Amino acid sequence: MITKLLHTRYRVKDLEKTVAFYRDVLGLEEVRRHTSGRGSQLVFFKAPGSEEEIELCKYDASGPVVVGPDLTHLAFEVDNIEEFAKRAAAKGYPLSDGPHPNGRGGAIAFIDAPEGYEIELIERGEDR
Repeated sequence: MITKLLHTRYRVKDLEKTVAFYRDVLGLEEVRRHTSGRGSQLVFFKAPGSEEEIELCKYDASGPVVVGPDLTHLAFEVDNIEEFAKRAAAKGYPLSDGPHPNGRGGAIAFIDAPEGYEIELIERGEDR
């Protein structure tokens, strides 16, 4: 029986550029890194207030990384989308869509991570 979600993996080509984005733009904490038995380079991140981890994986033997549009995304809660957007844009990562009011006093927006993975940002607002 499944008891809980532990992590989600995203395979990338440029591991260090992607690590810098997750750390410096999204503000996630790198919790560990290692090389697997088959040679995958792995870096794990956690968001504040979350138990689940995000695993970034570089494994060139699997071939090129191709991320199709609307294939998958991660969603993170933010305190203030406008402030997040200013900080991210200053680091070279402007929002790719939004912000759009969510009808509950908050907003949603999207930002593209390196290699095309989409990140959803949710400001819940007062009507949580």
